[in-house]
Amino acid sequence: MDSVVVENITKSYRDVIAVDNVSLTIEKGEIFGFIGPDGAGKTTLFRMLTTLLIPDKGKAIVEGYDIVKDFKKIRLITGYMPGRFSLYQDLTVEENLNFFASVFGTTIQANYDLIRDIYVMLEPFKRRKAGKLSGGMKQKLALCCALIHKPVILILDEPTTGVDPVSRNEFWDMLGNLRKEGITIVVSTPYMDEASKCDRVALMQKGKILETDYLKNILSRYSKKLFSLKSENMYQLLVDLRDYEHSGSAFSFGDSLHYTDKRENENGEEIMNYLQSKHHQDITLKIITPTIEDCFMDLMSK
Repeated sequence: MDSVVVENITKSYRDVIAVDNVSLTIEKGEIFGFIGPDGAGKTTLFRMLTTLLIPDKGKAIVEGYDIVKDFKKIRLITGYMPGRFSLYQDLTVEENLNFFASVFGTTIQANYDLIRDIYVMLEPFKRRKAGKLSGGMKQKLALCCALIHKPVILILDEPTTGVDPVSRNEFWDMLGNLRKEGITIVVSTPYMDEASKCDRVALMQKGKILETDYLKNILSRYSKKLFSLKSENMYQLLVDLRDYEHSGSAFSFGDSLHYTDKRENENGEEIMNYLQSKHHQDITLKIITPTIEDCFMDLMSK
């Protein structure tokens, strides 16, 4: 059964189309990830799903309710964690939790089982003002407040942006535990490596969905031979590879370059000869398995 159904939804800000004719479905109980850079349209889409924005065109159904007609019902069953920390910074941890519980007509104790594993990490700081918490602790507090009314669906907008790697891993462990409770989790992230932690992903760019599927299926459809290259002058290496007559694509990936060739059977020997003719030294070249970043770049180029 579907938790979210989006049909041809569009939202513009004057001349800028933020979400462009998007359609998709999200199944109950899954972790569904929207993967894409800043400006892709993820936040605008989430604000429509949480009834904070009205679409220009199209419609969306969340847990059987229309986002325009039934906005009050959707707000009662949805937990929303916006990208920016939006709790009351001058209230303590405990005061923030009590406030959000009272808004939904419940108490911390009533739904403590749901937030227990997260709250035990916050409890030593329960009398500290929210504004004085570390980034990771602010993240945990925001998640507790989003869960305090035991929502059916949890919508998280880039929850791990700006958080240290340890806290990022802890956060995804928490989401895995929440999924076991049957909560549908919709999360956006600019971090491609977090795609592997989702059941399904939608790759999003410039307001459009490039592809929606299980990660392994997206990776399996990458049909090009992919090379990883390094040399003593990485900037010039990128320039020369992009100028190469057989170049398909060349992008920086960390401390190396990822390159595809227009020729199907190229094994790297002619690429090496070309780079040596351009006076590159200490060249390393190897064939590698594509990552979700490579799939995203390939889809963008199309």
